[in-house]
Parts: sequence; C-alpha cells; structure tokens
Amino acid sequence: MSHRSIRTLAVGLCALAATAAPAAPALALAAPTGGQPTPHTAGQALQARTIADLTTTLQGEAYAHAAYSLFAAEADRQGLPAVAQLFRTTAQTELNEHLHEAATLLGLVGGNAANLRQAIEGETYEHEVMYRRFADQARQDGDLKAAELFRELAADEGRHRDAFRTALTVVTTGHGTVPVPPKADVVSVPAGLPKVKAARTKANLDTALHGEALAHAKYMLFAAHAKQTGNAALARLWEGTAKVELQEHLAGEAVLAGLVRATRENLRMAVTGEHHEATKVYPGFAERATAVGDTTAARFFRDTAADEARHAAAFQKALDQLR
Repeated sequence: MSHRSIRTLAVGLCALAATAAPAAPALALAAPTGGQPTPHTAGQALQARTIADLTTTLQGEAYAHAAYSLFAAEADRQGLPAVAQLFRTTAQTELNEHLHEAATLLGLVGGNAANLRQAIEGETYEHEVMYRRFADQARQDGDLKAAELFRELAADEGRHRDAFRTALTVVTTGHGTVPVPPKADVVSVPAGLPKVKAARTKANLDTALHGEALAHAKYMLFAAHAKQTGNAALARLWEGTAKVELQEHLAGEAVLAGLVRATRENLRMAVTGEHHEATKVYPGFAERATAVGDTTAARFFRDTAADEARHAAAFQKALDQLR
C-alpha cells in the first residue's frame, strides 16, 4: 500500500480520498515525507530507486493496516461480522507480512540506540516543523478544528522525542531509567464526511495519516527488537507510543478527514485500490527492481502484487454479497 499521488485511487490502495474531496476516501500509495526511515545494513546493497519504492511500500502498507482496522470497526457497528473479519485479516497481512518483508529488505530495524535515533529524528521533524506548519496553514484556511488538533499533536510529538532522548541516554550509558510509556486517549472513528473544507488541510491530513500509521508500525518493530535484546522497559515505551500514534493521533485525524464511510463504500475503495496495486503499482516496482538487478526486491514486489489481487477478489466478493 502506499500514498497519495492518486487520490481517486489511481495509485493503489488508497489514501483517504476523504482528504482529497468530499467524495469517499481512497487508500493510496504514499509518497515519502520528512522523517522517513533510514535504512541500515540490509538496505545498503539496494539501488536508490528500489529503496525509494520499498519506502513507499512501507508507508502504504502501514496506512492500509490502519485504515482497514477502522473499516473493520465500522463493519462491526453495522452488524457485518464477516466483513469485519475480512478487513481485520487483510490488515494483519499488510502489517505482518508485506510491511515486515519490506522493512527487512530495507534493513529498517537496527540496534536499540539506532532505532531511538531514527525515532528522535522523525519526532523532532513532526514537532518542530510539520505539525506546526500544518496548524498555521489550517488556521489561515479557516479549518480551526484541524489547527487545534495539529497543535496538540505537535506538542505530543515533542514529548515523545524527549522520552526517546532520555531512553537513548539510558541505552548508551547504562545509567538512568527508561521513561514510563504514554497512555493513548483512544478516539472512536465513526463513519462520516470530512470535517475540514480547505484542499490544503485535506492534503496535510493525508500526509499526517500516513506518517502516524508508519510511526505505529515502525515502533512496533522496534519494540519487538527491544524485547529480543532483553530490554523490556524500552519495549514498553515503544509499544505505548505506538498506541498513541495509532489510536489517538491517527484516529483523531481520521475523524476530521472523513476516512471511514459506510461499509459498502469502504469495500468499493478497497477493491479499487487493491486492484490498482496488483496490476499497476507493484508490477511497476518489480520491473524497476529487476532492471537494476535487485532480484530479491523484485520477487517481493511480484509476490505482493499477487496478494493484492487476492485481496481485491475477496473484497469484491464481500461487496457482491451485500448487494
């Protein structure tokens, strides 16, 4: 899954088309934004174009996991348990298979200190630059609820950065205590239309949603590594922060963006996005990777395209059964 170049679903599993217009949200392939992952050893042998395509894949698959999880909750509310299960199962595939494989190819996860430095860089960018700019622009455009949310998120990201800085000192010196993890103020995301009007605010929400989804996914990977190395306190910090990014930050943005619609519309978006990724996006990535000799990445992209084709068929079947 990936980002936005196609808000109408022209580029893949769709980014909330809700951020593009009052029309139903679309899941789309995400373009890299500030504070993106820094590859470690495993990614160094890859060509630059392949690294860029894998980074796009990371963000899109993380976003798809988040969006499909929200779509599952809406299907539950509508009394459609089979559809809810389909969305949840697909969401887990996007996260636990596609994203994890792309992360492995990139060498995204390093040592605990390297992971903390990567997170500090991303949180600093969001705290000092991205969310402050988004807040100013939303205020200028009259989207005051969005401006308020962006300001709150900027402050949160600053606190996350500070906690990670403290944890880095503990990891590198062996002195001190890893901070207690933050607790998420869980936000419910019901079906609804966008609550912002300006095109610029919608675009900024789209960028923010993809960023929060990726932060959640990365931090869960970093938590798993911390557990493997015996650092339970650091793992708890990663997990707690990941929950804030997903259940509070992304959820709050999703409400304003109007990401979730009625289940039939959510299924239609999923069919269109998965089909486009299966037939255009991932085959294109595979072709580029093959051309530069990145054969393992090319095989991953081809396998992922086949998975997305199966997802599209399953979503279409579920949609047909609702009619």
